Amino acid sequence: MSNKNTILVDVIPPTMSKEISGLRLNELESLVKTYGGIAVTKVIQKKGMPDYKTYLGSGKLNEILEQNKLADKKSKANLLILNNILKPQQVYNLEEICKKDGIEVWDRIDLILKIFDKHAKSVEAKLQIELAAIRHMGPRIYGMGLELTRQGGGIGTRGLGETNLQIMKRHLRKKEQKIKEKLEHYDLVQENHRDQRRKKDLKTISFVGYTNAGKSSLLKGLTKKDVYIADKLFATLESSVGQLYLPKSEKITLLSDTIGFIQDLPPDLIKAFKSTLSEIIEADALLHVIDVSDPLYESKILVVEDILSELGVSEKPKIYVFNKIDMAKDLNIENLKDHFSGFSPVFVSALTKEGFSDLVNLIEERITQLEKTEAL
Repeated sequence: MSNKNTILVDVIPPTMSKEISGLRLNELESLVKTYGGIAVTKVIQKKGMPDYKTYLGSGKLNEILEQNKLADKKSKANLLILNNILKPQQVYNLEEICKKDGIEVWDRIDLILKIFDKHAKSVEAKLQIELAAIRHMGPRIYGMGLELTRQGGGIGTRGLGETNLQIMKRHLRKKEQKIKEKLEHYDLVQENHRDQRRKKDLKTISFVGYTNAGKSSLLKGLTKKDVYIADKLFATLESSVGQLYLPKSEKITLLSDTIGFIQDLPPDLIKAFKSTLSEIIEADALLHVIDVSDPLYESKILVVEDILSELGVSEKPKIYVFNKIDMAKDLNIENLKDHFSGFSPVFVSALTKEGFSDLVNLIEERITQLEKTEAL
């Protein structure tokens, strides 16, 4: 992301509090930083109903563009990102207006896909991102084609526009099919790995949680597995599996880490990462890792639970792991224990390893319960 000075815009309901709206924009800024951009302007527009043509109102858009024209060279933006999920036609209309000022337009999903693409290391992750991009961008390309068709005027031009559009649709469909076929190979490889674990009677517990909750740090701390750790959103895209020794039963269990979740992830994006998320679907139990130092941790718990519900795994045995207790201010552990008593809450710090023995004991108890249930 070379020299991407960015205008951040969030269109929110009039009822949203100042605190929540500020935290939403902070998350968007963190996403931009993760990708390598710089936020030069942050704008919040309170709007009951998004504008049909451009999502944000034309008055607000003109105001943003005029301010940008007046900015000095160092602060002038060349990218506008909306913290919302836009319709293809809305992005196209915004691009048409903004390109005169040399400004590119992305919505929230565009930004997340760009981050995914930057962080992807394996062939499988790259294919998953390509599939998600086709599903997200495809309708936009169709929208642009339809717009060109309408602008054509003459019968000959309109016919050409429609033909090109059909060719484009067909090309994208074929490309999507080829990627899905390649991903099926990785599905089979992962399924074979899981079969081997079952034959060895190894239980797997999968980490889930909001992005940057500290899942990878916990995996490394508990299993000594060498995994990439960074204070960034979506630092982990691929699955990692490590071995955890259970001291009482003298057995081994497996801990798997997967991609972190984030609010407003569209179903198509989740579907594209099916093979990575299969670690969660096939796990015997889940460790829901929560950054308890985050002021929005309760709403982020709900985001994760909603996605688990979409994956059909919300009923799996679950332990809530409240992480980063070393950074949490005014933490009332007794209240949290009471409030989340149904999820066997445990309080840890991946940094200092405080609470690790409690977590290992809880994992061992859960594994023993599962084995007893299976034996019945």
